[in-house]
Amino acid sequence: MSPPQDQQQPNPTTMQVASVVSFYMAAALVMVFVNKAVLNSSPDLPLLFLFIQLIIAVFLLHMSALMSSKVEIPKLDLATAKKLAPVIIVNIVGLVFNTLCLRDVEASFFQIARGMTLPLTIGVSSFATRTSPTGRVLIAAGIVTIGFLVGITPPSFSSLSFSLTPDSLVGAVSNASHSPGLISLIYGLFSALFIAIHSVLIKSSLPHCSGSTIKLAYWTNLGSAILLAPFMLLKGEPFRVMQLLAEGSEGQEWNSHVFVWGSITTGIFGFLLCIAGLLSIKVTSPITHMFSSAARSVLQTLLGVWIFGDLLTVNRALSIIVILFGTMYYTWAKHVEGLQRNASSSAESGISLKERDLERGYERLPTVQEEEDSEILFDAEKDERTGRRD
Repeated sequence: MSPPQDQQQPNPTTMQVASVVSFYMAAALVMVFVNKAVLNSSPDLPLLFLFIQLIIAVFLLHMSALMSSKVEIPKLDLATAKKLAPVIIVNIVGLVFNTLCLRDVEASFFQIARGMTLPLTIGVSSFATRTSPTGRVLIAAGIVTIGFLVGITPPSFSSLSFSLTPDSLVGAVSNASHSPGLISLIYGLFSALFIAIHSVLIKSSLPHCSGSTIKLAYWTNLGSAILLAPFMLLKGEPFRVMQLLAEGSEGQEWNSHVFVWGSITTGIFGFLLCIAGLLSIKVTSPITHMFSSAARSVLQTLLGVWIFGDLLTVNRALSIIVILFGTMYYTWAKHVEGLQRNASSSAESGISLKERDLERGYERLPTVQEEEDSEILFDAEKDERTGRRD
C-alpha cells in the first residue's frame, strides 16, 4: 500500500513526465523492430526466440534483487504455482500468438492485426465483473472495431499506397503480396483475446504474490519458460539451430549474429519495458499515456515503411487513425465517468473522498472498476513486445 495522499511526493515535473514517456516509447519501438528483424532472419525459431527472452528476464530479475533490496524474488512452492497456473498459461499462450503474429505480418500492420485488444478487454472485463459497459465505452469499442475491419479489408486496385524503399513502385502494384493471410489475422485476434483475459486474471493472481507485481512477473516469466520448453523441443527448434549452423559452415547463409544479438537485445529491452510501463503508470496520467501511445503508433508505422519497406495503403492508414481515435475516445470517456462518480460520491456524503478516508484512518483503496480501467489503459499496451506482460 502506498503512503497516504497527503504524504505523497509532489507531482512529477514536466521533465520527468517527458523522460518517462520518451523512455517507454523508445523501449517499445526497439522491441517491435528488433523482434521483427530477428523473426525475419529466423522464421523457423519463434519459440526458441521467446524462450531466450523469458530466461533473460528471469536472470535480470535475479540481478536486480542482488543490487536492490526493493526487488524480492519469491520463494517457489507448489501451492502458489497451482494458484498462479491460470495466469501463467494465459500469459505464455498470448505471447506465442503475439510472436507468431509479428512474424507473419508487416511491422506497420502489427498494431492493426492486434487492433481488437481494447474491445475484447472491455468485453472480458464486463463478463468477469458482471457489469455492463456504459454507452460511451460501447461507442469507443465500436469505433475501434470499425478501424480493425477497415484495416483487414483487402485493398482494391484503385487504392493509393506508398513505400520509402527503392521498390516502392513494384510494391504498389503487387498489393496482394502484402495482404496479411487469414492465419496471421487469427494469430492477432487470439493475441488480443489472451491479453484481455490476462488483464482480468492478473487481479486474482496478485494476492498470491503478496500484491507484488515484481513477484508476479518472476512467476509468470519463469513459469512461462518452463511451459514453453517442451513445445520448443517437440517442434525441434534447438535441432534446427544446429542444422542452420551446419548449413552455414557449408556456405549457405544464416545470419546467426542477428538471432543471438537480437535475442539478447529484446530480452534486455523487454525487461526495461516492464520498468518503463510501471514508471508510466506511476508518473503519467492515463490520458498522457494514451497520447504517447498514439504518437508511438504513428512512429511505428512510418518506421516500418522506412526500415522494412512495408507498404502503407489508404486502408491501413485510415485503420490506424480510426483505432487511435476510438482508443483516445475511450480514455476520455473513462476520465469523464471517473469525475462524475467522484462528484456523485462527494455530493452524497457531503465531504470529499479524501476527507472521509482520513477520518476513517486509512488510505482509500481503488475499487474493482477503477482497477479494471487502469488495466485496460495500461496492461493492453504492454504486449507490444513479444516479451513479458506483468
